[in-house]
Amino acid sequence: MKIYSDFAGRRTRQIIADVLALAAIAAWVWFGTTVFTLVNGLAAFGVQMEDAGAGFADAMDEVGETLGGIPLIGPGIRLPFDGASAAGGTLEAAGQAQQEAVLQLALTLGIGTAALPVLMILIVWLVPRILFIRRAGRAKAVVTADAGMDLLALRALTTQKLSAIAKIDADALGAWRRGEPDVVRRLAQLELRASGVKLGDA
Repeated sequence: MKIYSDFAGRRTRQIIADVLALAAIAAWVWFGTTVFTLVNGLAAFGVQMEDAGAGFADAMDEVGETLGGIPLIGPGIRLPFDGASAAGGTLEAAGQAQQEAVLQLALTLGIGTAALPVLMILIVWLVPRILFIRRAGRAKAVVTADAGMDLLALRALTTQKLSAIAKIDADALGAWRRGEPDVVRRLAQLELRASGVKLGDA
């Protein structure tokens, strides 16, 4: 597998692009995490509600149990405190629901903030890098095979710019058909260079 070009200028551009892309991905992930943390901080109000409701319910239960022990009037006195305890339980449940809602919102905003930019970066940066790696690997494999130079020269004739081909030979196709070694080699080198592979390294 060939990750970078053999040619210094292109290799430098690839390395810079890789560093910038990875830095941008890290920055967006950090930003998404920060958004999640900030939004999830709103759950503190729900925690307070839950604690207050639980504390109130416990206090009302304790008072109800204490007064409920009074002979004759105990059961009647306890009823309002049992109702208040139930209200505290409702407040506790509301606090828990608020925390869950805030957590879902924080996750949605955090992931949404980071996911789309990261996806765009991967499309713009990673896809071309993968295509380069595959193309360079194929070119390197072809040049070492029998008739590899001829195949690369033929590919150059079909994919490279006409101006670049004309600089090699005004009748490059005819020279390729005749099997002229110098023209075939230069055409192959043209294709290899476009693939990021030096003929000597291949």
